[in-house]
Amino acid sequence: MTVYGGIETGGTKWELAVGTAPDDVRATATVPTTTPAETIGRALGFFEREGPVAAVGIGSFGPLDSKLGSPTWGHITTTPKPGWSNTDVGPEFRRRLSVPVAFDTDVNAAALGEHRWGAAQGLDTFCYVTVGTGIGGGAMVGGRLLHGLMHPEFGHMRIPHDLAADPFPGACPYHGDCWEGLASGNALAARWGAPASELADDAVWALEARYLALGLVSVISVLSPERIVIGGGVMRRPGLLPLVRQEVVALVNGYLDVPAVGAEIATYITLPALNSRAGVLGAIALAQTA
Repeated sequence: MTVYGGIETGGTKWELAVGTAPDDVRATATVPTTTPAETIGRALGFFEREGPVAAVGIGSFGPLDSKLGSPTWGHITTTPKPGWSNTDVGPEFRRRLSVPVAFDTDVNAAALGEHRWGAAQGLDTFCYVTVGTGIGGGAMVGGRLLHGLMHPEFGHMRIPHDLAADPFPGACPYHGDCWEGLASGNALAARWGAPASELADDAVWALEARYLALGLVSVISVLSPERIVIGGGVMRRPGLLPLVRQEVVALVNGYLDVPAVGAEIATYITLPALNSRAGVLGAIALAQTA
């Protein structure tokens, strides 16, 4: 039976899988993100052991070049991840494994996985947002993953920041107080001096919900998605998602007269059905398009 390889690259680890669907995963592995040569070498070794695969899909952290025909297609470009700028990823797997490779952002891959097997099945237009170490977003518009000038960079939207109420300058090395700079896991740790998992003060999470909602309202206003699927490690905080939903409804303030941002908000902004596997399963779905 034809099987496919999926890779979700992350700043701290890569998730690898061989299979065809959520209920048909033949092998998995996790490798730490160290140097490009070491990390890519370990991932290649996994597929050489567990293969052969018909194609490989890679959902990668970015920024990256996913434009077919570009001389730097398949490269991670201006990432703040030390040592990873301008790294050849997609072409290296294609050369070494001699199979087709599909290359996109980790959040677009997760969006594809949720569309095929998860919380966005049957939808034409929706967004996937992840709130973890950073903030990223993927979108499907008209049944197709959204690309344009490059790929969406939801995390670097500028959102309102009241410096009098919150003097934290932001954690983004490029923009300071963009959405990621104010509301990512890195921002939480930098503002409060402890990892998100150790923060218990209600005021911490009220501020976090406000910032997340400000970004989501911008997404709703620009892309008008039929649903928002929101995942990532920060969203595992008990009680955070209901706070975010409440803030979204308050910020919209009745302007959008649709149940999705009112009585049906609990199904409009929802967690991934594939949970933490959305990215790597989405990468398998990417491979199936290669």
